[in-house]
Amino acid sequence: MEKLSVTIITKNEEKNIGRCLESLKWADEIVVVDTGSTDRTVEICRQFTDRIYNESWHGYGKQKNICAGHTKNRWVLNVDADEVVTPESAEEIQDILKTGPQYPVYHLPRKNFFGDRWVRFGGWYPDRILRLYDKNEVAFSEVQVHERLSPDENAGSLKNPLIHYSYSNREDYVQRQDRYSTLYAQEKRAIGFHANWTHLYLRPPLTFLKNFILKKGFMDGSLGFFLAKNAAVYTYRKYAKTQKNNVAG
Repeated sequence: MEKLSVTIITKNEEKNIGRCLESLKWADEIVVVDTGSTDRTVEICRQFTDRIYNESWHGYGKQKNICAGHTKNRWVLNVDADEVVTPESAEEIQDILKTGPQYPVYHLPRKNFFGDRWVRFGGWYPDRILRLYDKNEVAFSEVQVHERLSPDENAGSLKNPLIHYSYSNREDYVQRQDRYSTLYAQEKRAIGFHANWTHLYLRPPLTFLKNFILKKGFMDGSLGFFLAKNAAVYTYRKYAKTQKNNVAG
């Protein structure tokens, strides 16, 4: 049976990390890379693992690769601090490792919660993400935000979802989307990319229509409208911040 290392990157996650780590006690190893938390995050982590490292911030993708570099095992499950691995998902992962993985990387579905509400439409479920992988063959793209495991052409798929307590409220969502749009724009500007009129004026409304109509965001009522609208706002801002006269990026 292949052994499993779980990797988590953290900063000021005391409200989430205990719940996350409690769901991972079955793993062979838990490795945490913290970036200067000033709350009880590290203290809570020490109750579950002694594999805790402090690193300066390098962007989401590189940070996760640094964390994987501290692991002892070939197979890695990357989990965010605000996620929970259900017993059913844990059992499915263990079965794959016991029988021998057939793929170098695996998708997991994810149930995203907004506050205490599971968001079922608008592209928020099943929200398949690549998280279980062979670190000898697969790694995260080293980008500031929206990192993903690559190569991903030959990927397996798990049935049981992770639970993701993504945003506590609408203010939390808006603030984080603003931060993510700035990170995206900074990275794009660093390679000389600047948005044109199609990015600014076509993509935002198309984003809204895709999420609210095609992906049935309207089925989530006023929350679905809010999420589709703000996905369009995020799309506009991430491109607007790449413009030369926009200092926000």
